[in-house]
Amino acid sequence: MSKSEFYDVLIVGAGFAGVHQLVNIRKLGLTAKILEAGSDLAGTWFWNKYPGARVDSPMPIYQFSDPDLWKDWTFSEYYPDWKEIQAYFQYVDKKLGIKQDVSFNSRVVSAHWDDSVDRWTVTSEDGRIFRAQFLSLCTGIASKYHMPEIKGIDKFKGEVHHTSRWPEKYDFAGKKVGVIGTGATGVQVIQELAPVVAHLTVFQRTPNLALPMKQRKMSAEEQQKLKDEWYTILFGRRYQTFSGFPHDLVPKPIAETTVEERALMFEDLWEKGGFHFWLGTYAELFTNQKFNKEAYAFWRKKVRERILDPELQEKLAPMESPHPFGVKRPSLEQKYFEVYSRQNVTLVDISKNSIEEITPNGLKTSDGVEYEMDVLVLATGFDMVTGGITSIDIQGQDGISIKDKWSDGVRSYLGVASATYPNMFWIYGPQSPSSFTNGPSSIELTSEWIINCVKHMKENGISSIVPTEEAQYAYSELVNQLGSVGLWNGAKTSWYLGKNIQGKKTQMLQFPGGIPTYAKLCNESAAKGYEGFDLKRTGA
Repeated sequence: MSKSEFYDVLIVGAGFAGVHQLVNIRKLGLTAKILEAGSDLAGTWFWNKYPGARVDSPMPIYQFSDPDLWKDWTFSEYYPDWKEIQAYFQYVDKKLGIKQDVSFNSRVVSAHWDDSVDRWTVTSEDGRIFRAQFLSLCTGIASKYHMPEIKGIDKFKGEVHHTSRWPEKYDFAGKKVGVIGTGATGVQVIQELAPVVAHLTVFQRTPNLALPMKQRKMSAEEQQKLKDEWYTILFGRRYQTFSGFPHDLVPKPIAETTVEERALMFEDLWEKGGFHFWLGTYAELFTNQKFNKEAYAFWRKKVRERILDPELQEKLAPMESPHPFGVKRPSLEQKYFEVYSRQNVTLVDISKNSIEEITPNGLKTSDGVEYEMDVLVLATGFDMVTGGITSIDIQGQDGISIKDKWSDGVRSYLGVASATYPNMFWIYGPQSPSSFTNGPSSIELTSEWIINCVKHMKENGISSIVPTEEAQYAYSELVNQLGSVGLWNGAKTSWYLGKNIQGKKTQMLQFPGGIPTYAKLCNESAAKGYEGFDLKRTGA
């Protein structure tokens, strides 16, 4: 039997959340270890290295808010790519010595709670055993990539690559390439591959209502000016807005606005780029169908101006919206819509002619057409939000796995913990604000709350904390109620609702009420002695 390793806190995942947890657990004088499946830091940016992979949040706030870290770091672009994010994590490691407390190539396969000693026993894929009082799941919302079941894929003679497991070395120049999927990943990789391949065939199920990124280079001088004048304000602003971005939704009722006022706002937000058109407009975008259609009509007009062919216009920006605008996280694009006007690009609408099978030489659709290719790229996404947690055999007080518990729907308290799983927290996961927000904004908020909870427990002789069933039910119902108010169900394949994975229960998987409301709920619980939790005293 392997010798156990003992820590106060075990952290699963070495991305933003895991590193933030480690740094702050150390400050409490406690021992911690990160278990990371990959061979280096950066979390999702370690795994996602496909051409064009980059963040959709601007660089001032897509980093840690600690001034000791941002004062000496400079990005080269407003929206950094995966290489710069990886370089940033290496910089953080040099400053703080993160890797000395990380066990790389350590995929966690099980975590079992022992109620008699208030400890977790965690086992990695290579058989190592770890024990700890606290378990912090920093697996993120996109750690379990989704491989669709497609007939004949094992018979394909060419290369098959999922975007989340991109090969270190590749050369697609002069090759015929097919891409399945036009989500955020698909948009990014399609933009990059189109100019270099012999022919690109894109298989689209749902048009992507992408927004202009407005990418630009950032000089060191410009960033220094931002640091001197704005960084402190920008980081402070994060917990004050719905999404953790500096801009915020406008609460003014649509009924009190004019057509002219809205048109001018749309134009201003569009020119600013990024998520301004999504998370800087009137809040009724998510609840008012008539206003939502007005926003879509503006988006459609802007996009169609960039597409010359009428048939492509209808495929990429149809007259009737495929779903309410903004109920899926919009992708940010730089040249996406122009790609389809290239002679070497074919767009196939698989909502009309579905994928029938992969053949040895390509892909056949239900209308009998076979598309030849040398390389097949699967931009098919992830088992979002829950997959990273349910892929681990986690058993709590009753010995029932969390995967089985959640088979009929996720239930949590405060989007941070679950009943019958004491001393287990997660960050940027189910029923937290997660992808309604800028990642680091949501991550630091939740991570700080967990750190303060652990500190409170240590100072007050509390050995375990676990949500009550009643509090969990009430919070989960609140998430469902907030979700039912909006237009979210209008998206047939939204991963916000778990609809992208066959057999997964349809429900709002994230807290849709915004960061300030979420923070208020969390802070009120803590202020009332962690109301909604059962606390067990040491030795009790």
